[in-house]
Amino acid sequence: MDKDSASIVYLRLRKQVGLPAGVPIRLRDVARVLAEPELEAKLLQLELVRPEHRDGNLIVIDMLQVISAIQAEFPGQRVELLGEPHVLVEMIKPEKKPSPLLFALVWLLLFFGAALTIMNFHADVSMPEVQVRIVEMITGEKDEHPYLFQGAYSVGIGFGMIVFFNHLFRKKWNEEPTPLEVEMFLYQENLNQYVVAEEYKKMNHAESPAERS
Repeated sequence: MDKDSASIVYLRLRKQVGLPAGVPIRLRDVARVLAEPELEAKLLQLELVRPEHRDGNLIVIDMLQVISAIQAEFPGQRVELLGEPHVLVEMIKPEKKPSPLLFALVWLLLFFGAALTIMNFHADVSMPEVQVRIVEMITGEKDEHPYLFQGAYSVGIGFGMIVFFNHLFRKKWNEEPTPLEVEMFLYQENLNQYVVAEEYKKMNHAESPAERS
């Protein structure tokens, strides 16, 4: 390897990271670095941003900020950036202990909400009449209250939901993502894109007065 290529610093910014609130953001937190060992150790400790309360809990660090910080500390250093043009840093505050009362209220709300949704759906499609007709077709006798069939049907709904969402409490049957996890991932991706776009708008507004002056 020649001298010029050995002096290049290769950076790959991460897409999103979470850090404890109040700590300074260093290069090691937001990027992977490949350089000469002595230089790499110094670069990893390089402080990029010292977040303040007014910055909020989401901070976007642009590749130009990273390169500028490196050039300020190591003038003339060549930098090659790979991958993402920015990284979204979430400043995470210490988690509060969940309230058992609040947990119980939310659980009851979700439980009865889901139950009412299923019952209203069944009422809309006349499910009781359908179940009575199915039992009559199977047994040859009409039963206005086929509790055995309805009980088995209810258990089947619960089992079907477990299979569909691939979850039983914290246990997963396989590594395939659940529909809910996919939707949450897409929501998080859209949210991150929105936050990045808004942060770039703020940067542009902040730079515009300086350019005019």
